[in-house]
Amino acid sequence: MDLYSRRIVGWSVSSKNNIELVSQALRGAILLRGKESLQGLIHHSDRGSTYAAHKYERLLGRFGIRTSMSAKGNCYDNASMESFYGRYKSASLRGRVFTGEEEARANAFEYIEIFYNRFRKHASLGYKSPIEFEEKNLPPMRGSITASLTACSNNN
Repeated sequence: MDLYSRRIVGWSVSSKNNIELVSQALRGAILLRGKESLQGLIHHSDRGSTYAAHKYERLLGRFGIRTSMSAKGNCYDNASMESFYGRYKSASLRGRVFTGEEEARANAFEYIEIFYNRFRKHASLGYKSPIEFEEKNLPPMRGSITASLTACSNNN
């Protein structure tokens, strides 16, 4: 999640919670935003083993991305993502059992790319969606609606 615009810029779906899962999401975000936009970027996460792994930290370092992690046992440090996950679960997953990874991926795609990034209004953004907010407040960059769809389909 880009905390400035609340846009989900990188995501991935897998049957395994491992380094490859979070690496795919990161690569999707980089593909969407472009390498030139990474100057000064800080990647904040919880203290999960996937984010703390040396392999993942090296990947971040390769792109010049600095790391930041939540304090131990403090879920409030990552409140924006925790809020996103809670809304996703209650709006899209409640009691649902997927037949496979492809069905789970299609569900995530629909929620993130069709609903959340384009239509979900945020009070903190002046009641605009993340993409509306970016279009009004950010200079043109590689990221666009088309790039977003390409990034997630290429990485998932």
